[in-house]
Amino acid sequence: MSGLSIDHGGAISVDPDALRVAARRMDAVASRLDEAAAAVREAHRVVVDTPGFSAYVDTVALWTAGDGVTRLLDECRETAESTMLMADAYEYVELATRAEALALTDEAAAQELRRRMESMVLADPRVAETAAELLRTWRAHRFDGLEPAYPADLVFGPLVWAAAGLGLTALGTVRPGAALSGASDPVRVAPVATSTPTAPPTSIATSLTRMPTAPGAQVAVEKYSFADGRTKFVAYLAGTRSIAVGGSEPWDMKSNVEMYSGSMSASYQATVDALTAAGAEPGDEVDVVAYSQAGMISSYLSTGSEFDVQMQITAGSPTQAMPDEDQTVIRLAHTDDPVAGLSGGGTAGGVGSSLSFSATREGDAGPGGGLWPLGAHSLESYIETAEMLEASGDPRVEAVGTFWDDLARAETIERTEYRAERIEDPR
Repeated sequence: MSGLSIDHGGAISVDPDALRVAARRMDAVASRLDEAAAAVREAHRVVVDTPGFSAYVDTVALWTAGDGVTRLLDECRETAESTMLMADAYEYVELATRAEALALTDEAAAQELRRRMESMVLADPRVAETAAELLRTWRAHRFDGLEPAYPADLVFGPLVWAAAGLGLTALGTVRPGAALSGASDPVRVAPVATSTPTAPPTSIATSLTRMPTAPGAQVAVEKYSFADGRTKFVAYLAGTRSIAVGGSEPWDMKSNVEMYSGSMSASYQATVDALTAAGAEPGDEVDVVAYSQAGMISSYLSTGSEFDVQMQITAGSPTQAMPDEDQTVIRLAHTDDPVAGLSGGGTAGGVGSSLSFSATREGDAGPGGGLWPLGAHSLESYIETAEMLEASGDPRVEAVGTFWDDLARAETIERTEYRAERIEDPR
């Protein structure tokens, strides 16, 4: 098990603005060092110019101290400059990512971002060169750890490697405004369990533990009602339940392939039906916690549904959504999880709101020895990653606390778990 990495985007480790703050602080330290170096030099001059004074002061040591401060000054200024360059390079990658996404829905806005990129390069040509190197490194290593560690006759293994070999990981990015095409197989959705939780989840880890638990249930919807009359919904969506292609179980390989290729699936339709049954209407806030296949459902709910998806937390998702800047995406992916590998490493730049981030690490194979659905793709392993994330002290994780705080203000919580089944087409 390797360490946890928290990224602003696939090729971006830290938010550019945070880097600029650090660079400005280093520059301020450099100014103080400049003053200190000048003071040491002046002290040396006074000692040398004052008759008899050098007998009481080690002038060689004093001069050496001045040299040390000067070297530290140079290093500090160089670090501040390189940090500012890295911040610009990160921003350049982010702008390129956003421009690529916007080109599909708002070419004028995309062109404005490209003009900003051009002005950055005019100011410092190194920005484009550094950004290109960041992207080369990211692309070269985004599949690190995805060695096939399971028997080749498992259905999911061949799907993963065929997709990677054919370059289909480009399908792993769900772009702004994207919606699933066509119609799904007919489905029937019915409530199988209801409860009134006394408290909401308080962290990413605890949210992942609220997946549906009733026999056969794939969707749990919690309705939060507040004193001011507003309501919001949180959907907890389970992962693949069957490796069959078709049959009564909608959370199967057929739905996996359909959504990954951009087609409507029975599992997506069942999720929408469950939300509607729970009382969610077009325009209502519906936040999503999704595992595995359900990450694709979450992606398309955020880009192509009538619901207002403000927060989505995904674990082991085959896709990465590119939502609007007022939507937050928290993505957990294990570097040795072949399912998460279908996302192609996510997006190169940051997506969604400033609270969005990706957390990656090498998963814990555990007793499954890397066999799907155990090992690096197991929900238990992702909950462990989420617990590590919460313990990291990273400010981005702490900032998400505002989401949990809002849920805690709800007066009532109503939870319903739903079971969906494919049914024969009545036509």
